[in-house]
Amino acid sequence: MSIFIDHHTRLLVQGLTGREGSFHALQCREYGTKVVAGVTPGKGGQEVDGVPVFNTVHEAVAATQANCSLLFVPPLLAADAILEAAEAGIPLVVAITEHIPVLDLFRVKRYLAGTHCRLIGPNSPGLISPGRAKVGIMPGGIHLPGGIGVISRSGTLTYEVVYQLTGMGLGQSTCIGIGGDPLVGTTFIDCLAAFEADPETTGVVLVGEIGGNAEEEAAAFVAEKMRKPVVGFVAGLTAPPGRRMGHAGAIVSGAGSSASAKIAALEEGGIRVCRDLGGLGRMCREVFAGEQR
Repeated sequence: MSIFIDHHTRLLVQGLTGREGSFHALQCREYGTKVVAGVTPGKGGQEVDGVPVFNTVHEAVAATQANCSLLFVPPLLAADAILEAAEAGIPLVVAITEHIPVLDLFRVKRYLAGTHCRLIGPNSPGLISPGRAKVGIMPGGIHLPGGIGVISRSGTLTYEVVYQLTGMGLGQSTCIGIGGDPLVGTTFIDCLAAFEADPETTGVVLVGEIGGNAEEEAAAFVAEKMRKPVVGFVAGLTAPPGRRMGHAGAIVSGAGSSASAKIAALEEGGIRVCRDLGGLGRMCREVFAGEQR
């Protein structure tokens, strides 16, 4: 199995007619994902490499039974696009868009709390279930089907971790970039719970970074709720306080949000933490030995 996406995913791309939307939608299709529709207001009736374009998500869902949306919409319009997908009954929205205003995200999260729609992101590279489906911008070729789940706040670090896992023969069940903003739709804990419940996931790699308290919350969840082994990595050991490191959420605002504090919390939660990214694959091979089926 996998979590959140699989062979049954029918992908709709909001912003399909734009440069980034069309490029990555076709990459998803080449990987094997069923890309069934695009949505760009005012461009309904067009096609992008055989994929029909609709004016609204409601029209697209009615015509194609799409059950997942991939969002390539400008930041100031993205919140309304997410809400439109949720109102149309889409159960999973993956927001690649960066720089969505935080107040817009508060409005989105409050609305989604009363629906069955899950938001991944924003500022996310998406997710992939190797050999089944890809919904996002990650390079599909580095992934290998298997039993290790990967959750990360950083897109590029996700790719590096996956590359090392594949090089060690450790395939992945699902790899998820939850997004690097201070406020995201799906958290570490949401993903950890899903991986713990997934019978084919045998272990998890959690990739954190400085800023916020998501890693500390994840550590407490692992200690209390998880029986599957978890390996962790926290980026930003050398980051100076108050300096933003790439992501809006990656700002050390106090002693508790530094990399060293996060590493301590993860280790207290029973998570093996790798301090040298170059050795993560070897540590995973050691920890997950015998877990792969």
